[in-house]
Amino acid sequence: LSQLPGWSVRPDGSIVIATGNDDVLGVYTCTPYNSYGTAGESQPTRVLLKDPPAFTVRPKEEYFQEVGRDLVIPCAAHGDPPPAVTWVKVGGAGKSGAQVDGNSSLIFRPLVKEQHGVWECTATNQVASVTTATSVHVLGTSPHAVTNVSVLPLLLAANISWEPGFDGGYFQRFSVWYTPLVKHPPRAHHDWVSLSVPVGAQHLLVENLRPDMSYQFSVLAQNKLGSGPFSQIVTSVPRGFPVTTVPPEPPAMTMRVFLSPPRALTANETARGVLLQWEPPAQFSVALSGYALELRQDKGGWEVLDRSIPSTKTQVLVPGLIKDAFYEFRLVAFAGSYISDPSNTVNVSTAGMEVYPSRTQLPELLPQPVLAGVIGGICFLSVAVIFSTMAACIMNRRRATRIQKRRQGRSRLGWVQAP
Repeated sequence: LSQLPGWSVRPDGSIVIATGNDDVLGVYTCTPYNSYGTAGESQPTRVLLKDPPAFTVRPKEEYFQEVGRDLVIPCAAHGDPPPAVTWVKVGGAGKSGAQVDGNSSLIFRPLVKEQHGVWECTATNQVASVTTATSVHVLGTSPHAVTNVSVLPLLLAANISWEPGFDGGYFQRFSVWYTPLVKHPPRAHHDWVSLSVPVGAQHLLVENLRPDMSYQFSVLAQNKLGSGPFSQIVTSVPRGFPVTTVPPEPPAMTMRVFLSPPRALTANETARGVLLQWEPPAQFSVALSGYALELRQDKGGWEVLDRSIPSTKTQVLVPGLIKDAFYEFRLVAFAGSYISDPSNTVNVSTAGMEVYPSRTQLPELLPQPVLAGVIGGICFLSVAVIFSTMAACIMNRRRATRIQKRRQGRSRLGWVQAP
């Protein structure tokens, strides 16, 4: 063994081979012995080299598909012996109604909302197991439940924060629901109070709570297709007024906000493209200079679509989107030398949409001066036609009168010459 690099014998008689290669192939026996001799060698054992699984076809990192449609995600691997390929939904039970075909591809037929999430493809044989993952985004559904709901107790208040779930491909809004916990409620079912959350926010301050009383909090997400499930319920107790005479600590200095982001960015499909609308920033120290529109396609990198939107505009039309794609839009504001943080992000799915001309423009059909000129030209042309018609009628009447007078004069001259 000393002549074989990487080979060694342990005190218990086991052989350790650091690197497996063709040199280790063969039949081995073990012979124990001591000062009295040996009782014979062991039964022979054969050493074989096998290959661990390796993926030959990997799924993409993300898939976007409309609910109710079919989706096929490929995954294949090879090894010695050939590995078994299995699929499982992370955090879910089994395959959630999905099926695997003979090529180890995951098939959704049809795709349902519950199949949204992360899926893992695992290849396993006697040597090892390897795993790869992909994310499935189901579009055209109500929102998914928010996660990581936390409650920060404050003085007669509570600050609720959360992480949004997938919006189903549409703009979503949130509302916070809360109710006090009493030992003997006056009715069989106590009422919940709901508070709307400002657009783009992921937290809300609930005020006017009673001290030393437990409250339950939950968050609900909604989009144009309906409401998602309520989040998990979190129980918290707001703080009451301090009983000590020690004066409270002065509040910490807050940084002045020179330019807050644009607010309430929304997206709506129109006959000419996707219409984005927003509200100006709530705070800015100098006059607004304008806006810049950013987008990214299918979770790619952010790109600037239009950096010269006037500060007086609060909407812009985006045509020219690729059909059957997934887009995200956001807006930043400019004020002097300041640039705001991005606004809330809106999602747009072009599945089933028409393809529009590839030029970003404001939603007005024509600028105001051009429109006024066109209307004025039409009015002037109409008046000219009317006057021309009247002049032609007058000239025709005068000509007819002259012809009639000439005929009358000739007839009288004939009567005088008759005798």
